[in-house]
Amino acid sequence: MAEKAPGALLTIGELSAELGVPQHILRYWETRFPKLRPLTRAGNRRYYRPEDVALVRRIHALLSVEGYTVKGVQKLLSGRGAAPAPDAAEDLPVRTPEPALAATPAPHAPAYIPDLVLIRDRLKAALAADRG
Repeated sequence: MAEKAPGALLTIGELSAELGVPQHILRYWETRFPKLRPLTRAGNRRYYRPEDVALVRRIHALLSVEGYTVKGVQKLLSGRGAAPAPDAAEDLPVRTPEPALAATPAPHAPAYIPDLVLIRDRLKAALAADRG
């Protein structure tokens, strides 16, 4: 596939492939986040503008990397939480991810995640040894 210009519209398939998120998840996020409104053309084909792409990337980072829930991200984006600026996503406080998420870090997870997983596993082993 040819590389698009930086300001070009992305289809749902292109954005889905870029983030590694299924298309149905992107459509679900549209129902949960009112600010996310891509252009729709004939046949309900979605086209994401650069600001939509930035919002989807931020939602993805908050959900997958930072461990927020959908409801938590809704609060941040609506201004009811301590909402950081969009380009300050790296400075967000780290939330404790669910155990299933911690075992398999997201593709663009911070470098310290494997170390945290290792520490968690060692703590589990130590607790099991104390009980046994």
